[in-house]
Order: sequence, then C-alpha cells, then structure tokens
Amino acid sequence: MAIEFNHTILSARDSRASAEFLAEMLGLSEPRRWGPFYMVRTDNDANLDYMDSQGELAPQHYAFLVGDAEFDAIFDRIRERKLTYWADPARRKPGEINDHDRGRGLYFEDLNGHLLEIITRPYGSGGWNP
Repeated sequence: MAIEFNHTILSARDSRASAEFLAEMLGLSEPRRWGPFYMVRTDNDANLDYMDSQGELAPQHYAFLVGDAEFDAIFDRIRERKLTYWADPARRKPGEINDHDRGRGLYFEDLNGHLLEIITRPYGSGGWNP
C-alpha cells in the first residue's frame, strides 16, 4: 500500500463553526460529524478534523494547493468577509499576495488563529520569487 496523508486534528474553540468556516472558505463539502470531530474533507480525501479544546490554542499552519479558478473564488470570499491576508507566513506583507514558483499564494487565519495558506503551484515547482 502507498503511504498517503489521511488526516490531522485542529484544536478549536467551536469545532462546528471552525469546520464550517474552512469548508465555506475553500468551497468544500459541508463538514461531517464523527465522534468528537467535525471533519472537512479535501478533494484528495484528506480530512481536517476540528475538535473542541479548552484553554489556550497553539496556532498551526495548513497549506492547500488550489487551481487558479479556486484561488480566485477563495480570494473573493476573503475580501467579501474583509479578512486580513498576507503574502508571507510572518505576516509582514498585509493585503498582498505572493508569486512564488510562478503561481499565486496568500495566508489568512481561521477562527482559532490557525494560519491557512492557499497556493496555485507546489513549492519548488517553478523557482523562488522572494
């Protein structure tokens, strides 16, 4: 059997709202409930499982490879919601997108402060454009 990434667990203050936010922003199917999780499935069958957590949350980073049309749709939703976005993970370039690997990319936060990234080209596929 090939080795494939299957799922990860994201801590959330409100797992349902967080999963719904991610699914809506990325244009994915409605989250499913399974045990203590609200699961968002990507088009390559990987799950992001939101779980309610108490106390302080440690922000994580999650990157999604998307097509140009999907990027445009997600970017439109980010702007419609007036969400802050950045061209870089250090959040030094607000309101900008990057063009790494001859593609487009940006970062924005989910409801829990997790840093979400959308890119149209895999890193290393077309050269570095700092």
